[in-house]
Amino acid sequence: MRSKFNEQLTQLNNSLIEMGKMVEQSIADAVKALIEQDTALAQKIIDSGNEINDKEKELESFCLKLLLQQHPVAGDLRLVSSVLKIITDLERIGDHAEDISELTLLLADKQYVRPLVNTPKMAEATMKMLTDSIEAFVKKDLELAESVIAYDDVVDELYVTVKTNLIKLIKENPDNGDQAIDIIMIAKYFERIGDHATNIAEWVIFSITGIHKDSKIM
Repeated sequence: MRSKFNEQLTQLNNSLIEMGKMVEQSIADAVKALIEQDTALAQKIIDSGNEINDKEKELESFCLKLLLQQHPVAGDLRLVSSVLKIITDLERIGDHAEDISELTLLLADKQYVRPLVNTPKMAEATMKMLTDSIEAFVKKDLELAESVIAYDDVVDELYVTVKTNLIKLIKENPDNGDQAIDIIMIAKYFERIGDHATNIAEWVIFSITGIHKDSKIM
């Protein structure tokens, strides 16, 4: 029985890694479409959103099956419970990639009033957070998970910079207002992606220690 359970846990890890890669690719494509104003790529991200949703449902079903059939305890229970939480954040990150792509389509027929500099930096930072949080889960790396949480400050600071610069741009020329607001919304979506990556890292810590946000759960 234990041997079969170990195989199932390995399968669970592999499926989570696969979902993580799908979401990472979605973010990478979203920022590429934004920078290059690539409408075909932006539409592809929107159209493929159901693939991430389906993966979430598949993993959720598998976790519930493990809980019902194997009755895991202690560390195993924390691991399966953490995956249930992590896949929700991954799915929401995928949703934000779609949100960004929808705004990219709106902006595609207009020249950017200012070169995109800090927004791609936000995307790069959030992808690092996501990649590191998944790696921390797979390797059970507490230190790496904690570094993801700390790195969210970088994303937050970049968001403030983007927002401040664009508000200044609106004040200088109100005609730039519509586009500036759309770009601020895109930056906000990246900021939210960072928050979800932070959530994942917090559940990684829980899976290792049983402590979530300084409260011992199990």
